[in-house]
Order: sequence, then structure tokens, then C-alpha cells
Amino acid sequence: MKIHLSSVFVDDQDKALRFYTDVLGFVEKRDVPLGEDRWLTVVSPEDPDGTELLLEPSGHPAVEPYKTALVQDGIPATSFAVDDVQAEFTRLRKLGVHFTQEPLEMGPVTTAVLDDTCGNLIQIVHSK
Repeated sequence: MKIHLSSVFVDDQDKALRFYTDVLGFVEKRDVPLGEDRWLTVVSPEDPDGTELLLEPSGHPAVEPYKTALVQDGIPATSFAVDDVQAEFTRLRKLGVHFTQEPLEMGPVTTAVLDDTCGNLIQIVHSK
């Protein structure tokens, strides 16, 4: 068994697509119209047939309190692996990305947490 799909709830799918592709570097995989919203996924360019990230609309009434509570408590909605957290932090900072946690070494793991501009905190991580 392996993970096929994961999702993050986003306030605006177009804005999310721009951020996740133009800033973070993912590539669009699927864009299927579903009424007012879309089945909109992105993947890593390093693994185009790998796990898809669904940029899911935040329309359900339970979503906003959930997202608000996570952000208020500083809890990332998900985590992305990178080769070098410090290098990604520097690259993304130059692109105007706001970080709520700068790179932090915790034994064999280094993490940083960024704001995805769509209502989520996202952790980037690498292991030594």
C-alpha cells in the first residue's frame, strides 16, 4: 500500500495553483471542472507519477475552523521533503514567502514552516 493522494484545503484554487507551481515548484497534474470548483492536483516534477496533492476548496463549513485552529497553534497542514531546508528557505524567502518558523535543526532533522498564502502552514523538512 502507498499514498496515492493527499490534500490541503485552499481558499482560492487559482491562487493556490500559482503558489504551488510558480513558487514551490510543483507541476499541475489534473484540472477537472466540478461545478464551481475543480479537481485540481499538483505533483513533484521529480516524481510526476507519484503522490498527487489535491488543492481542495475550503467550502465545507468544518474546514475554516479546522484551518484556523491549526494556524493559531502553529501546526502545519502537511510536510514536504526537500534536499536542503536552508537552501529552500533562502530561495523561497527571495520569492517573498513568509515563514512562521525559520530553519530549525532537531537532531537528524531540519524543518522550517511557511505560509502558503491559502490558509495553511506547510512544513519543509530534510533528514541528515
